[in-house]
Amino acid sequence: MDYDLTDAGYYGEFGGAYIPEILYANVEALRESYLKITGDPAFKAELDALLRDYAGRPSPLYFAGRLSERYATRIYLKREDLNHTGSHKISNALGQILLARRMGKTRIIAETGAGQHGVATATVCALMGMPCVVYMGETDIARQRLNVQRMEMLGAEVRPVTCGSKTLKDATNEAIRDWCCNPSDTHYIIGSTVGPHPYPDMVARFQSVISEEVKRQLAERIGRDYPDYLVACVGGGSNAAGTFYHYLSDGRVNLIGAEAAGLGVDTDQTAATIHLGKQGIIHGCRTLVMQTDDGQITEPYSISAGLDYPGVGPLHASLAASGRAEYFAITDGEALAAAAELTRLEGIIPALESAHALAVLRKKNFRPTDVIVITVSGRGDKDMETFGKSKVESRI
Repeated sequence: MDYDLTDAGYYGEFGGAYIPEILYANVEALRESYLKITGDPAFKAELDALLRDYAGRPSPLYFAGRLSERYATRIYLKREDLNHTGSHKISNALGQILLARRMGKTRIIAETGAGQHGVATATVCALMGMPCVVYMGETDIARQRLNVQRMEMLGAEVRPVTCGSKTLKDATNEAIRDWCCNPSDTHYIIGSTVGPHPYPDMVARFQSVISEEVKRQLAERIGRDYPDYLVACVGGGSNAAGTFYHYLSDGRVNLIGAEAAGLGVDTDQTAATIHLGKQGIIHGCRTLVMQTDDGQITEPYSISAGLDYPGVGPLHASLAASGRAEYFAITDGEALAAAAELTRLEGIIPALESAHALAVLRKKNFRPTDVIVITVSGRGDKDMETFGKSKVESRI
């Protein structure tokens, strides 16, 4: 369901499409066709079959018994880390490549930070036999080398980005430049709920399979189809948007997002956009942006490559502004401690992004009767080098 989304792609005062003229025809064609194409029964049947037989959905909803005992509440983990390619990103990538193919596009580009979206995009391009270029900052290439190797093995060309902070923001800039140069044959698979309309809505719809499954799985487990709390990490915000989607208008459900505080919101080494950002325009939409007083975008920082972004999806900006969702700023240290805790208590090594959501357990008091669903958006294989350098084993 839409959360007060207007025809122009605004959630309240956030969203819209601020794009160069050369991309207008592309974005307008996408806006006019995405709902019609994705609503077609043949499209839905093909996507559902791929999500089931290729991606491995539905992902399990796991009752974390030892974690629940530690926090004296009832905690369920939505195991997106068990999807093919190791995160929630595959669901959106499959949906968008099917859409691109129906629109006659023959080339795919993408941006990536932690590498999971890049891997998912490279995977679906290999599946469909389409050329793929992935833009990735040099900083992220160095700390996510395993995912770079996976993308290259899948046949994608990984183009290093050497400007700015050499992270996700800069990779997105370069992908948009590529799209401007190749508007006719290229589809840009954006990995999160950011960018010009219709991308934030379209990505949220493809990721809404998460909350769709949660409703069904909770009904089977506890006899009701809603939790008391939903918790997910937020960078651009795709896994959180998918986790929240079917509960946005359900007042019985409390929505909690966890963004990256880095070294702290009181430092300049942070990516806590919702806490520190002001209204601005980034990558084609109006949203909250970390910026200086004169409007210059500041460089974000997080130990997590997937949350290292100076903006946030317009849906999340609106949810924060309206008070519908609560957002916590989680530091690097808090995320590392949460990752160690889940690993030792449940034998699940989460991605650093997901660890930010898990850290909410230490920052908010829950009742013993509460049912909490936390989305584990990805697995921690890609972060083992960072965990090792941070001596994560000592943090439990």
